[in-house]
Amino acid sequence: MTTTQFTATASPAPRWAVRAAHAAALVSLPCGIWRLLLAAGQHAGYTDEGYLAAQGSMGPGWGAVYLIALSAVSELAALLTLGLVRPWGEVLPRWIPVLGGRPVPVRAAVVPATVGAVVLACLWTPFLLWWTFPHADMTPLGHTLLGFVYLPQVAWAPLLAAVTVSYHRRRRAV
Repeated sequence: MTTTQFTATASPAPRWAVRAAHAAALVSLPCGIWRLLLAAGQHAGYTDEGYLAAQGSMGPGWGAVYLIALSAVSELAALLTLGLVRPWGEVLPRWIPVLGGRPVPVRAAVVPATVGAVVLACLWTPFLLWWTFPHADMTPLGHTLLGFVYLPQVAWAPLLAAVTVSYHRRRRAV
């Protein structure tokens, strides 16, 4: 029995797109680590009162669950960017039931990635102004460090948008 291997594109992703996809996958890591520190009980830049207020707003125990889940979902979403430059973003892996081995429709990847880039731009661009607003629930050092922890998130949207355009151009030609 022979199996035919589907070749998605004749040309691989450009080197800049691969680098941008890897960078996009890494930008959510610093704030994810910060959230995990909060979930583990570290104040991570908050004052005592600010930390208790943040933890108490979700009910006992749920704050940690939320922070861990948010970190995991954010990193998984960031890792999906790699699919735009890897073969599994062009042909579904064989281990996926029913659909495995079939080509990924270009629109099925480009539309969610484009929507994601727009949502990320709306969500994270305001963090460019982080330092212009006072945060009474944080220590001065924590306020400064948290700004730098979240600052890479601002780059996620343009990186995702650039990789999406590259994917669309490459796949459209097939």
